[in-house]
Amino acid sequence: MRGDVFDSQCPARTVLDHVTSKWAVLVLAALRQGPLRFSALRRTIGGVSEKMLAQTLRTLETDGFVAREVVPTTPPQVSYSLTELGTGVASHVTGLLDWIDTRLPDVLAARSA
Repeated sequence: MRGDVFDSQCPARTVLDHVTSKWAVLVLAALRQGPLRFSALRRTIGGVSEKMLAQTLRTLETDGFVAREVVPTTPPQVSYSLTELGTGVASHVTGLLDWIDTRLPDVLAARSA
């Protein structure tokens, strides 16, 4: 069965919403480099609040894109990594980020015209 993002009742809409939020795109892109702990992820993604990062990670974990690993130390060490599903979607969103970075001068020129 395949989703239909154009159908307002299709669950694919929710997935689209989750993976295309600003913070989710940045989390997925950051985790492409490998597992990161919460604080390292927060430092990597400038401007994200602790609350938004935690919420985004929970959503991505629920959808099966991110895995959370807890190492039972004192204090516990928690790291996040992409699942197989997450790696697949991250390759697509990072393509969009690359395009934006490359074409940013054109977009800025269009804005000022």
